[in-house]
Amino acid sequence: MLEILKSKIHRATITESNLHYIGSVGIDEDLMDAANLVEFEKVQVLNINNGERLETYVIRGLRGSGMISLNGAAARKAVAGDLVIIAAFAQMTPEEAKNHTPAIVFPDQFNKIVR
Repeated sequence: MLEILKSKIHRATITESNLHYIGSVGIDEDLMDAANLVEFEKVQVLNINNGERLETYVIRGLRGSGMISLNGAAARKAVAGDLVIIAAFAQMTPEEAKNHTPAIVFPDQFNKIVR
């Protein structure tokens, strides 16, 4: 089995960091749908501004809000305004991987989908 990129939100803007929330990354449901992410799926969050990398899980954010919120301990890794890449991976056989195309979403500075 190979671990292959399944989904990516490229250069999303952190809208808030909430240290006192249980944990996770809250993502606008429009972005989740476009990136083929499901609630509680494990993701990597890669901070373009400071180089921090972390693993957490997705929770649903308010649809249409543009929300990208790092919560709990992850909140120490980014501040509002930081640019991040959010990536999810899937296990596939080499044959499945040959025909796989990841869902890649490019949001604008307000986390609205550009393409």
